[in-house]
Amino acid sequence: MENEFINVKQEGPVLIITLNDSRTRNALGKKMFNEISQELTRFEADQSLRALVLTGQDPAFCSGVNLGEISQWSHVEQKESANELSKLTPWERMDAGSIQASEDMGPESLRYLPLRIFNLQKPTIAALNGYAIGIGMGLALSCDIRIASTSAILSEAFVKNGLIPADGSCWQLPRMIGLSNTLLLQYTGDPINADECYRLGIVNKVVPHDDLLNFSLNLAQRLGKGPTYALSLTKWLVHKSLDVDFEQSLTLAGAAQEIAMQTEDHKEGLSAFAEKRHPNFKGR
Repeated sequence: MENEFINVKQEGPVLIITLNDSRTRNALGKKMFNEISQELTRFEADQSLRALVLTGQDPAFCSGVNLGEISQWSHVEQKESANELSKLTPWERMDAGSIQASEDMGPESLRYLPLRIFNLQKPTIAALNGYAIGIGMGLALSCDIRIASTSAILSEAFVKNGLIPADGSCWQLPRMIGLSNTLLLQYTGDPINADECYRLGIVNKVVPHDDLLNFSLNLAQRLGKGPTYALSLTKWLVHKSLDVDFEQSLTLAGAAQEIAMQTEDHKEGLSAFAEKRHPNFKGR
């Protein structure tokens, strides 16, 4: 079935997903969410697809959630009376579990798309061609690598609508740029350009706008032609190491290395080294 809100293209081992809804500057709505989810399922299952590039149709990467739909899926049931609520601080309300998220905020909701991308077992690259606002920034943060064009503008804009960053960036950003920098961006919602994103460590590279897709695609093809089974193990180890101490990380690394040494790619790497040629990795 043809997609309505995204464009999809395969270049060798690389799947390119381009968000494409000019009416909303690529805002994420349920239909776009469903199309992306279906492509990610195909990406995970197809062994010929070994790296992902996520980008947007100019002039935006993703302008955030589709505000025309937000009232249909962001309802919250409040258990207390207004008088009781006024007596509690925000933290007290959260600690008391006094807010029940609606069914539309469950794992199938838009807010979990960054987690889906974060958990992909293949390399992912966000090619930031323009505005990445709110959950658009969350999608970018969930990719393994972020390449920004000189036109990229990122913003944790939730505060401007009286909302909180509920897209995973409260977990992602402090690990990238520290607590204070995170809170500054999330308290203000101020837009930051590509150079500031690079200075903070949010993006890996800044390239001229016209070079963005080629640069990102070349990198993705390089990764896609690599030992992607080992890359998947590396990603798993890095994720797990965020929550364990150094010794535990080394123990996990030993177990992962034993698995990597059993792969066809490891044998191919040894053969290529001995034969003084480039390895032909298969991702298994």
